[in-house]
Amino acid sequence: MTVRLIRTFDDPVLRETSAPVRDFDKELRLLVKRLTATMNAGSGRAGVAAPQIGEPVRVIVYNYDGKSGHLVNPRLELSARRVTADEACLSAPGVWWPLERSFMVTARGRDMFGRPVTVRALSVLARVLQHEVDHLDGVLFSDHLEAGERERFLAAALSG
Repeated sequence: MTVRLIRTFDDPVLRETSAPVRDFDKELRLLVKRLTATMNAGSGRAGVAAPQIGEPVRVIVYNYDGKSGHLVNPRLELSARRVTADEACLSAPGVWWPLERSFMVTARGRDMFGRPVTVRALSVLARVLQHEVDHLDGVLFSDHLEAGERERFLAAALSG
């Protein structure tokens, strides 16, 4: 399977709101395989969203701590408990930044065949799912930072 290049944070496709998947067909299954191959191509890759490879549709893949899979048209239910931890993004390589996220999520969506899927996740996997779903909404993790922090993040991303 062909590994796709990851779009960097300044690529306009990362700012688009992704279209919902309507057809659960061969093309969708191929996209999930491409995303998975791209995610697995490097160490430390815990998830990839379709916009990161230039496909603005609502599909993510994830793999963390023995839990792996994909979600089509995901929706998240977030817990009230929030934690701060370092976060990184393949679209801003080499830059880690502390970010507050919900500690637990329930993600609901479909698999590549259209069957319902529910994923309950804690801690890092919950963070991964939130991060990847943000990409589907045209949101980068740096958008969650306060203005001064966002400026420091952008300076670090541009110098790296």
